[in-house]
Amino acid sequence: MRRWPFAFLLCLASLAAPVWAKKPIRVLAWSERSEPAEVYPDGINGALVEMLNKEKDIQAKAANLSDPGQGLGEEALAATDVLIAFGHRHHKVVADENMDRIVKHVEQRGMGYLPIHSSHYARAFQKILATIAERRGQPLDGTPGKWGRVRNEGKPELIHVLEPKHPIAKGVKDFVVPKTESYLNPFTAPAPDLKILEGRYEGGQQDGNEGLLWRFGKGKVFYFQQGHETFPIYFQPEIQQLLRNAVRYLAPGK
Repeated sequence: MRRWPFAFLLCLASLAAPVWAKKPIRVLAWSERSEPAEVYPDGINGALVEMLNKEKDIQAKAANLSDPGQGLGEEALAATDVLIAFGHRHHKVVADENMDRIVKHVEQRGMGYLPIHSSHYARAFQKILATIAERRGQPLDGTPGKWGRVRNEGKPELIHVLEPKHPIAKGVKDFVVPKTESYLNPFTAPAPDLKILEGRYEGGQQDGNEGLLWRFGKGKVFYFQQGHETFPIYFQPEIQQLLRNAVRYLAPGK
């Protein structure tokens, strides 16, 4: 039997290492946990973690406002490639240092940031929007992240894919969310680098910025408007596909 030199085998192993040693995308799904347990027993973040951990290339874990350091400490964010954040009633409770830490990790380290639904008022997202606008020389007129009107009528909404070739929209065609909360323009934010999704409510007229993408320093920020906590929207297959796609796109180096 032929014996291969040890050095040769070691060389082959080193060449093969990137194939089997590829690191998964580390996702931190954060929630203030104000969502009703009858809709999301483990929270919206728990539902997202369960969904994302079915993917071989993603490693997700949940964090909550009630965790030590509000779940947003330096150690937690340093080990995060993409932060998904849901908040609704307790945005002001998030500490200044945690808000600043999120912004720093997005801008300086390239952590992806995915605020969902009512996280349009998340203070870190607001600061990023305001900073982008100021750097463009076009400061925002009004509260960053504010919508013109909000109507929780539980009506259906057509989600229209504007950029079907973008990685976030991969495998997703126009679809309907059966019951949702309506966020109506204007939306106080700098123009996105790309608008990937729009929403059409009953009556046919477009009035929703559903999926907006910005670059911020080394990182990418994708605001996904769907997901009112009283409806099981995050269990809908099309929504889950969009979020899986977004995680992969927002990850540093992608």
